[in-house]
Amino acid sequence: MYKYIKRIMDIFISIVLLILLAIPLLIIGIAIKIESKGPAIFKQIRTGKDAKEFYLYKFRSMEAANDVHNLEEENKVTKLGKFIRKTSLDELPQIFNILKGDMSLIGPRPWIPEYYENFTEHQKKRVKVRPGITGLAQAVGRNNLSVFEKIDYDIKYIENLSFIMDMKVIFMTIKTIFKREGYEISKFGIDEEIKQLKDNLKKQERKK
Repeated sequence: MYKYIKRIMDIFISIVLLILLAIPLLIIGIAIKIESKGPAIFKQIRTGKDAKEFYLYKFRSMEAANDVHNLEEENKVTKLGKFIRKTSLDELPQIFNILKGDMSLIGPRPWIPEYYENFTEHQKKRVKVRPGITGLAQAVGRNNLSVFEKIDYDIKYIENLSFIMDMKVIFMTIKTIFKREGYEISKFGIDEEIKQLKDNLKKQERKK
């Protein structure tokens, strides 16, 4: 029952947020365009509910020519990009993902498909709900946690999904944002997490 109420709340809150944040969203978008060439919005394919893929929206925080797949060089983050990442303002365009039904305000963070492709059957429980702008793993420790700890916290959230749990995540997230720790993971860190998942999946398959 709460899943249906949660969706209604997501739609209502996201509409209110768009009205309240319309001007800040516009200002950030213009500032990004002024600072560097390229679109203000960055979009990337992520895994959503029931493993359905969708385009996630974020404010662009890197140079338009940056190659996130090139592991031979660091990501070229802009000066404004560093600020909006630290303050999580780069995540605001995901309000549109919520309205579209791709995401929820609260749920496991949507990861690139390579993560899901290397999940064990137990870890695949992580996609039983819509991904969120923030989730229990984000609230507890963001990227200071190992990939396995993140998954465990996300599954714990799903297994205990309730209004009280969502309120808990919101208050914990506010505290985490102000700490400004573990707010980002480099592409090298993402690559390492995927390798760890691959190794773990191979071990699980050998045990069968």
